[in-house]
Amino acid sequence: MIDTGPNERPPSRPLRTLAGALAAGAGFGALTALANALALSTVDLESRTATTEGWSVAEIVSLLLDVGWAWAGSAVLIGWLTVRAGNAAPGPDALLRGAVAGALALAAATEAYAVVETVHDDRSVFSWEVVDPVWLPAAVVFGFPLGAVGACIPRPGPVGLLARVTVPVGAALQMAVQPPGRNEVLSTIGRVIVWTSAAATIAFIVYRFLGTERRRRTALPEAHPAWNGATPVCHDHAVPDEGVCAWRSGSHPAEF
Repeated sequence: MIDTGPNERPPSRPLRTLAGALAAGAGFGALTALANALALSTVDLESRTATTEGWSVAEIVSLLLDVGWAWAGSAVLIGWLTVRAGNAAPGPDALLRGAVAGALALAAATEAYAVVETVHDDRSVFSWEVVDPVWLPAAVVFGFPLGAVGACIPRPGPVGLLARVTVPVGAALQMAVQPPGRNEVLSTIGRVIVWTSAAATIAFIVYRFLGTERRRRTALPEAHPAWNGATPVCHDHAVPDEGVCAWRSGSHPAEF
């Protein structure tokens, strides 16, 4: 039996977290495919009114799930959750673990989506039709950097801030440049929901970041000259911080 020690994780922990990433990605892909199938079942595409201005709650859900920023966001989220679940300290190990989790999650989501869509269309899942030659490699390629972004979320400072706002900023940009939806009404509803949510999320993230930085600065004691690399040279029987000392980096004595 391997003794991992009181403060060490068991060796199987990374495997469990990566298996969780696979399961979460597959769940997202299957849910998206089901939402699309439900949305199509509620729409009469032969109706001109439904085509030009019709909408339904199922279509809104489908529109918010089956869109680029949502798939990218799932990889970022799973990368963050994987690092958090594994208690990995910020560094190369955390980045690698988050990147692998993001790639596995997007690949699993792509395959789960294809399987559910195949079953819904009454086709056999035991065929090459469930292996998408375009989206599967793309999921792996884009999953790595997106998962790494998620792994950077716990980091302090500007790196962590940029990682946290990546998804809401990307969502807002996509809805501005290429909004989904089969008609203008659906696109407008999608824009309002995403832009409002993205603005609120970014505002909350920045507020929390500024508050944390303010508390961190006020918690630091006043900078001491010796902390900047200076070395005190005290007079006879003088004690640093209690007497008169000359600093090697300066030309004048400092009185404490």
